[in-house]
Amino acid sequence: MARTEIAFPSLPNARLLFGNQDVNLRYLETSLNLEAHSDGNSVRLVGDASAVDVAQKALVALYETSKQNRDVTVSEFAEMLQALQGGETARGGCILLTNDKRAIRPKTPRQEAYVEAIRENDIAFGIGPAGTGKTYLAMAMAVDALLRKRVKRIVLVRPAVEAGERLGFLPGDMAEKVNPYLRPLYDALYDMVDAERAQHWIDQGAIEVAPLAFMRGRTLNHAFIILDEAQNATHEQMKMFLTRLGFGSKAIVTGDLTQTDLGSGVRSGLARAVDILA
Repeated sequence: MARTEIAFPSLPNARLLFGNQDVNLRYLETSLNLEAHSDGNSVRLVGDASAVDVAQKALVALYETSKQNRDVTVSEFAEMLQALQGGETARGGCILLTNDKRAIRPKTPRQEAYVEAIRENDIAFGIGPAGTGKTYLAMAMAVDALLRKRVKRIVLVRPAVEAGERLGFLPGDMAEKVNPYLRPLYDALYDMVDAERAQHWIDQGAIEVAPLAFMRGRTLNHAFIILDEAQNATHEQMKMFLTRLGFGSKAIVTGDLTQTDLGSGVRSGLARAVDILA
């Protein structure tokens, strides 16, 4: 029989972690066949050593979620227990709980550092090859910010190099012109929220799409802006984009410097920005 006590720094956050009437602790008791008793900002665990270890790791990991000043849900504890009992390492807190109750969270140390950089800075860069999660995690952070009303809209931006930036010659309105270039971001969005809510956001202007070339002269306040495929932005475009941020806004710039479609001899604005700002 193992016993351990965990004290958390913040009483309000501990209450968010334990849940209303300690519902999350009751879930741990049922799932792991142990005892979990709260006392202010601390919790005492009693049970089999392996069960106590899993419960402790889950509580410590999900305490990071409570620091976002929101309730930690039973679903998030269920996801965390599944990950821990499956042998995965408990990494930072859940970013977002999807429509089908899946918890989106960083899975590697680099992803964890990326998410932390987004949380801590007004501008963050995510650079790496396809499949590293940079675009998906950026969208998860944006959706979470919109749901919590930390921002009023999400703005999705991409250079349309394939069309030579001459979007006026393409059929349809602005969204129809640029949507094909933003497919990865839309795929991520529809994976996180139901189609009805996503379409409502788009119809109400809470989600806006914009080609990079059309950002000149704008100031974006209270917005979460994602510039995807930024390796295809020129130096002038990157400088213009980085000066669009207004009050209460956050920007994430993602790209793969090995996959630029710019013409021969044209240096990527993303590479220049990283050299200066990194």
